Amino acid sequence: MEIDDQQSYEPQKITLPKVPIIFANARQTVMLNSDGEIRILDHMTAAQLINDKPVITCHAPYMRNIMNFDSLNAYDVLELFAFVHPAQFCVPTPKGIANTLDLDHDLGFDDIPTLLLDITYSLLAHLKRDPWKAKADPIKIAGVMGQQGKGWNWTPYIFEALGQKYDPDIPPISKADLNIWKNLPNWSEEAPKPPPSHHPVTGDESRNRLKEILGDGSEERLQQVHYATSMTAAFAPKDEEHNPLVVLAEAGTGVGKTLGYLAPASVWSEKNQGAVWVSTYTKNLQRQVNDELSRVYPNKELKESKVAIRKGRENYLCLLNYEDVATGASLSTNPRHAIGAGLMARWIAATNDGDVSSGVDFPGWLSSLLGYQFSSGLADRRGECIYSACDHYHRCFVERSVRKAKHASVVVANHALVMIQTAMAAGNEELPQRYVFDEAHHLFDAADSAFVGHLTARETFDLRRWLRGAETSRKTRVRGLKTRIEDLISGDEKLNDALQDILERSRILTANGWQKRLRDKQPKGACEEFILQLYEQIIARAANDYGSYSIETETFPLHENMPPKIQALKQALKALQKPMLTLADGIREKINNETDQLETDTRKRLDAVQSGLERRAHMSIGAWINMLETLMEGKPKEEFVDWMEIERVDGRTIDIGLYRHWVDPMVPFANTIKPHAHGIAFTSATLTDSKKDNWEMPEKRTGAAYISENIVKEQYSSPFRYNEQSKIIVVQDVAKNDPKQVAAAYLSLFKASGGSAIGLFTAISRLKAVYDEIRIPLSDQNIPLYGQHIEGMDVGTLIDIFRSEEKSCLLGTDAIRDGVDVPGDSLKLMVFDRIPWPRPTILHKARRNQFGNKAYDDMITRLKLKQAYGRLIRRKDDKGVFVMLDSMMPSRLYDAFPENCEILKLGIKDSTYAIEEFLK
Repeated sequence: MEIDDQQSYEPQKITLPKVPIIFANARQTVMLNSDGEIRILDHMTAAQLINDKPVITCHAPYMRNIMNFDSLNAYDVLELFAFVHPAQFCVPTPKGIANTLDLDHDLGFDDIPTLLLDITYSLLAHLKRDPWKAKADPIKIAGVMGQQGKGWNWTPYIFEALGQKYDPDIPPISKADLNIWKNLPNWSEEAPKPPPSHHPVTGDESRNRLKEILGDGSEERLQQVHYATSMTAAFAPKDEEHNPLVVLAEAGTGVGKTLGYLAPASVWSEKNQGAVWVSTYTKNLQRQVNDELSRVYPNKELKESKVAIRKGRENYLCLLNYEDVATGASLSTNPRHAIGAGLMARWIAATNDGDVSSGVDFPGWLSSLLGYQFSSGLADRRGECIYSACDHYHRCFVERSVRKAKHASVVVANHALVMIQTAMAAGNEELPQRYVFDEAHHLFDAADSAFVGHLTARETFDLRRWLRGAETSRKTRVRGLKTRIEDLISGDEKLNDALQDILERSRILTANGWQKRLRDKQPKGACEEFILQLYEQIIARAANDYGSYSIETETFPLHENMPPKIQALKQALKALQKPMLTLADGIREKINNETDQLETDTRKRLDAVQSGLERRAHMSIGAWINMLETLMEGKPKEEFVDWMEIERVDGRTIDIGLYRHWVDPMVPFANTIKPHAHGIAFTSATLTDSKKDNWEMPEKRTGAAYISENIVKEQYSSPFRYNEQSKIIVVQDVAKNDPKQVAAAYLSLFKASGGSAIGLFTAISRLKAVYDEIRIPLSDQNIPLYGQHIEGMDVGTLIDIFRSEEKSCLLGTDAIRDGVDVPGDSLKLMVFDRIPWPRPTILHKARRNQFGNKAYDDMITRLKLKQAYGRLIRRKDDKGVFVMLDSMMPSRLYDAFPENCEILKLGIKDSTYAIEEFLK
């Protein structure tokens, strides 16, 4: 939605709260009091003055955190922005909101309260021309949020801005006033698409399409042209049944690989009336590919018809879950319940696709404002959908997304979804034939997460909940199997008996409250008894200095008390698996026998329950039984790595169990996708290791070696002049195990660059220690510091803030390294706290033995360094410095960096001088 110029409104008629306006940095709070006086205060003095009195601020959870307040009675302008401009992205800072509203925001710290005043005026004025009023009446919704004067602070001022008087004595009826779903469009069924043709894409066609996408007068990049030409090999007709066409292409930063593969992909789709699936690793990267598709299809309506973004159903808001929240909003004693329900109602009216994980349509900061329960937690994350039995089925965001993807020309998905989809396909011929795997260096990790067996407390508890539903007195949205299926099998004695048998035998699974029972050594059921015995074996054999980290141990030799627990659980799981398969078979038989009697929606609902039962019986319970049998046999299976682990976060146990991963997860990945694929392109900027044309490991780590006998391999170097645009420094005189020295080094380096820096860490504890040491000194230099795992914000939001504030600094871990794309002056320095060696886990030990021991360690480490360095230079005019604080970095890792780049070994003093000089 375009935001109208605020000058067309009448802000002089808007009334604002007569309360102080505050904003804080790491050291100070700036306050504009009701008398118009600006004061700069320390946080303690500000706390005494505020003393739980209402204030206007921006992003109250962040302000509360940075000021170290227990609570903050806030008129939050970020909440007001979310209400007035739902599904509209902004950076969640005063300057970020001002930029979105086209207000002057080039101001100093002591001007922020005045800016917040201007923002508030503008937002309330914008309500006079609310485009969402017909779908989501702001008066009705704000009335619910106000909770009769005990809820949302902004409610009276929204009423007044819209010419209405707020009467807190009138009780709202939240289900009626938040009945947003009635205004949503229904999706409609379409006939299945015919299979695609098999016409090839020629080099000329690909080059011409690329030229068309780039537009007249654009700079021609020869590497991009050659790359787009080579990618046509993945779109040629397949000539051998079991031998898909495969392209393995490395394209350095700046080549323009996204448009390079979208050019032939769009031509192939157009010529053959088929879909190309573009798969990438993260949500942020999906967003970037989608942005580039706007250049392929510049007409908005055409793009809407051609492009689909596909994610797992756990990413989309469930309208039935939202209805539950809306119904209880006016009765809840928690004011955040009504506030969350109201803001989500406005968002539902404005969202394009209902995706609560997108980062644009659903800003990442919205969850931090509303809390998980009232925002992204409204998705169906437990697989409990009741499909056509749901009143909202024909408006369902998930169902709409699935149908749109079936008729799109280009589907932008993620690696995890593609793997799960192919693994569950069981020969389904409707699966895509053409794939492009972007960021293919992440495929190994994605497959490692998809093809696993985890017999743990949490996994077995989740299965119990899926089968039995909620088992607590507290009201919950959890719906069990009986709720989802009972009406479908009414009158069928055999199926009802199987259902009752499932519910009875599922009592052996881990139940709510398992952590306390295990602590008290009072397990309930075969599953908890096994997990307790497993826990005791891990503790007995683990090192004494495990601290707050997860603890793991190998499976063999087994503790003498383990075999009877293993045998009991195995028999109990088999007894549960049997009626699940009986019920699944009976439902399939019902579908086949009553084909001409079943309504389409009922048939689909039965099919969904049947496939869910079968999948859990085979893929979950079947895998668990197999793992237990391996334990009983006393000999590990060569293709798998099994281990026992107590998973901990900040010293708190969150899971316990037996884990199984493939030594090489690309084997099952290749086995699942090979029967369906005709052509696959694997591409990334970091496929190969240090040696030119050494493709053996990239072929294995992408799965290409297991998919095709004939692989086209291409490599295109970056057009950037890295030796001129960057410096690489290895600091020689900082003791990496001394937190004070490391923090002091980060402070010196960040000051030398004038901000615009990212600090990467291999451990969260070290990140937090450095953050605490340097945030105030940096603030004194007008350099804001943000930290992953500290601010309560998701990674995408932190990166958005960092990108928008050119002098800011950001501390993070792998997620920052892999997801950040910050061209220009916002990123000029990248600092690694130490060499990112692989963690020496049991799983890594097995892979190390399989793939080359020390050479494997070096390869993994070089690729991490290569990826981090690649974030630094994104455009031909960028300049940046890469710093490694670990003086023990061996020279064999230097191949991670571009050729001809000088690597300087300096002390911290000379390093800061070199940075200052280079970045002048």
